[in-house]
Amino acid sequence: MSPLAVVNSQSTRTLRLSWPDGRESVLGHAQLRRQCPCSQCRAFRLRGVTPLVDDRVRLVEVNGQGYGVQLVFSDGHQRGIYPWDYLLGADF
Repeated sequence: MSPLAVVNSQSTRTLRLSWPDGRESVLGHAQLRRQCPCSQCRAFRLRGVTPLVDDRVRLVEVNGQGYGVQLVFSDGHQRGIYPWDYLLGADF
């Protein structure tokens, strides 16, 4: 299921997703960066290491990929494509 609306707020450093079933997800930029689903970040987490991310990191681009979004962060990280299901069930 893809969201009806995706709003990236620089002032609050959040990504807001409005889902067709009425739910809304509000995800912080730094937490999104820490939970990046790319293979490199996932490998860190599997080893029990959380990637070091400055709390001031910002989401600077949101690029649709059909089944999700590629997020580009102010620290230059842009490898992760976040599937809609991953973001819908996000508890981070």
